[in-house]
Amino acid sequence: MAGMMEGKVVAVTGSGGGIGREIALAMAAAGARVIINDVGASLSGEGQSATPAQQTKQLIEQRGGAAEITLIQCPIGDRRRRSSRPRSITTAASTEW
Repeated sequence: MAGMMEGKVVAVTGSGGGIGREIALAMAAAGARVIINDVGASLSGEGQSATPAQQTKQLIEQRGGAAEITLIQCPIGDRRRRSSRPRSITTAASTEW
């Protein structure tokens, strides 16, 4: 699969851990540049931490891949908020990337 995603950019939501992290690692191994999106919440949706996303980025870069982190929070499961707009957008992606 190496090289199959060469020249592509993929965004992987939930890539701070679990299945999302494994997908991000696989895409990077296949040559894609990976945009890591993870708010670092617990399984119950509590809290927020950049650490899981940073750990995924570090793993990808240690293996020779390229990754950037972006945090986009959308109230998909929150019925009190019916907005289709993201609550907040923070990006660390450089314009050169």
